[in-house]
Amino acid sequence: MLVVAAVGGNALLQRGEPLTAEAQRANAKTAAEALARIVRAGHRLVVTHGNGPQVGLLALQGAAYKPDEAYPLDVLGAETEGMIGYLIEQELENALGHDRAVATLLTQVIVDAQDPAFQHPTKFVGPVYSKDEAETRAKAANWTIAEDGQYWRRVVPSPKPVEIPDLRVVRLLLDQGVIVICAGGGGIPVLRRPDDSLIGVEAVIDKDAASALLAADLGADVLLLLTDVDAVYQGFGTDAATAIRHLTPEQGRALDMPEGSMGPKLAAACDFADRGGIAGIGRLADALDLIGGTAGTSISVIAEAAK
Repeated sequence: MLVVAAVGGNALLQRGEPLTAEAQRANAKTAAEALARIVRAGHRLVVTHGNGPQVGLLALQGAAYKPDEAYPLDVLGAETEGMIGYLIEQELENALGHDRAVATLLTQVIVDAQDPAFQHPTKFVGPVYSKDEAETRAKAANWTIAEDGQYWRRVVPSPKPVEIPDLRVVRLLLDQGVIVICAGGGGIPVLRRPDDSLIGVEAVIDKDAASALLAADLGADVLLLLTDVDAVYQGFGTDAATAIRHLTPEQGRALDMPEGSMGPKLAAACDFADRGGIAGIGRLADALDLIGGTAGTSISVIAEAAK
């Protein structure tokens, strides 16, 4: 089977961990070991990943420059896609004993300039702050901020992915048996101009939405949305929290999930399942079991009734 595995930003950088190369490499190694089990089981693999903490860090570093010298978010997204892709690529090669080719592809993703998301920033980037510190930074840098659990973070526009023009390159690599790492951080957001040329835009695309589009366009059998939570929960964070093991797309869309965390994952999973595939949401360590439906939450048009 062809599996698209989307590794969440929190799986690559745990909350509270320092934004260091060492911490990210250690987490990339853990991710690679889980992904390698999918390959050893005989599946073809495409890997995507988040970049929220990393792109936010680069933006903070860029604040040290003059305003007209700071790099825009599309360029920062490309930088993080290369950095994180490099770490995953190398650790995945190591985990597989260098017997499979692995390649990282900087991936452009077209968005619509009229997308209302540009007027309503929702995508978390950068580190977490206390409310007071977040408000101070927001005032100084003209940020939009939002609550993320018990912390606060910067939010930026997250337009819907429309087209992946680099898809033909992904297909060429897959045809040659290459494990492909692509669409990192949701891909590099670009606009198509009237003359058909492309230009970057200031945004960060949701990784799960881009992964669902990628998986559907590739005709993947399975889409895995891997995070630090073992399943989709009804009443998450309460004493009555209950894991939901099976959902249809219709049942999934009826659930009220947080917009900044599980909501986008469930929406992406439902979109992919609507096109005939099977989506799984769960922990990175359970990736192979998610394919078999023995862990996490499985979303498909033939799913059992929600439990």
